[in-house]
Amino acid sequence: MTDPINTHTGLGAIAAMFAGAQKEHRAAFLPFFTVGYPTYDESIDILAAMAEEGVDGFEIGLPFSDPLADGPTIQAASQIALDHGIRVADGFRAVRDLRARGVRQPILLFSYLNPLLTYGPDQVVTEAKAAGAQGFIIPDLPPDEKHLFAACEREAMALVFFVAPTSHPDRIALVAEHATGFIYVISVTGTTGARDALPQDLTDFIGRVRAVTDKPLVLGFGISSPEQVQAVSKLVNGFIVASALIRARQNGDAAAVRQLVRSLRHAVAVAR
Repeated sequence: MTDPINTHTGLGAIAAMFAGAQKEHRAAFLPFFTVGYPTYDESIDILAAMAEEGVDGFEIGLPFSDPLADGPTIQAASQIALDHGIRVADGFRAVRDLRARGVRQPILLFSYLNPLLTYGPDQVVTEAKAAGAQGFIIPDLPPDEKHLFAACEREAMALVFFVAPTSHPDRIALVAEHATGFIYVISVTGTTGARDALPQDLTDFIGRVRAVTDKPLVLGFGISSPEQVQAVSKLVNGFIVASALIRARQNGDAAAVRQLVRSLRHAVAVAR
């Protein structure tokens, strides 16, 4: 894990996270987990356990009824969380609870646009910052609509946008201009989900993105094994593991999630 971070500096905390990982000649590891799956309390326990294993930051998912970018594993977890009554405000509660338990890594909240618009973008940003979050990942927010979350710039909070292998060069340039914190690089076309192998043309795709920006690149979608972690750690500034962690809990227990996180964290350490 990187050095302790001031949990209230938003973009500064994220920059410090990448700088710390770079100093150790490795990519930053940001696991994803859904708030409220399989219960609220257990999701907090799992996230806190990940922090103890030395992950660098978090992508914490807020459940949504129509998660178009997510595959069946995360969709199922999201529905269970919704059935438990988890809503946007519970995302802020989760951040507060994690900070109270001593979790210091940067936290980005993942949510689709509609729940945040309903809650109120300015209020979302204000409450997230007050809780101790560092920014947002909103997969269906176009970069040219970032004015909806202008409060992120005012509060120095990250607003992350996506590029995919199918993105036109103009789109990549637009994302590079507007993304703050980092750029989320989707490794494959399609929805989230653990995959047996990463695309053969991944290096070329990342090279196309690198050609237009020096902002940190974080790779997601399909990363599930220590071998894949070692491969992508040489290509990007960070990586996100999502479906594999949810699936570990679906097929086992909280200890299984922790063990997977431990193996992935060890893999990124030995990939130096």
